[in-house]
Amino acid sequence: MGLVLFPGDGNTSSPDVSWSYTSFGVFRRWLARAEGFALGEMHGFGGQRPWNEVSTPLAPLLNHPDDNGPDLTPNQCAAILPRLQELADLPQEESIDPLLQRHIDDARQFVIVLQLCIEKDVDLLFG
Repeated sequence: MGLVLFPGDGNTSSPDVSWSYTSFGVFRRWLARAEGFALGEMHGFGGQRPWNEVSTPLAPLLNHPDDNGPDLTPNQCAAILPRLQELADLPQEESIDPLLQRHIDDARQFVIVLQLCIEKDVDLLFG
């Protein structure tokens, strides 16, 4: 069982990005660390820290239920995209940690999906 994030364009051949629920959690924890906080300290993730105490363009993604949550709008995708692109463009080293490489690869694929949502003016769906 897993999670797929995809453009709501009705095209089943559109690019998507997918994780197991566990891998998606690991990916989001990596994103939160890159933004300077621990996801586990946040309300809804085991902690008490309110989301209004952190400032990150990634908040709509980080503070989102794994499933049954609202779709992300094209405007939210546009707000997330630049920071996610920065993370996807992290310098590659020959001896890069395989998990970090996986996160960077996932971020690159996710960038493609976000760009398509923005270009087609469609929501990002969680399925």
